[in-house]
Amino acid sequence: MLVLTRKTGESIAIGHEVEIVVLEVKGKQVKLGIKAPSHVPVHRMEVYQKIQDENVRAAHISVGLDDLDFFSEGKK
Repeated sequence: MLVLTRKTGESIAIGHEVEIVVLEVKGKQVKLGIKAPSHVPVHRMEVYQKIQDENVRAAHISVGLDDLDFFSEGKK
């Protein structure tokens, strides 16, 4: 893990497309601004972990042919 020290207003570049800016420091909290193109997903770690957990859960759900017929009923 790379560890850096930054002051308010200073930034860190990740690759050519992502910049993280220290906006504010208050006590034990740091407010960060993240500049990234829309195709780069940016999530808080707890949100990212929930997304990953849900993806794993969804990948293990099996759907039978009878279940698929349910979705097409009444549509012609």
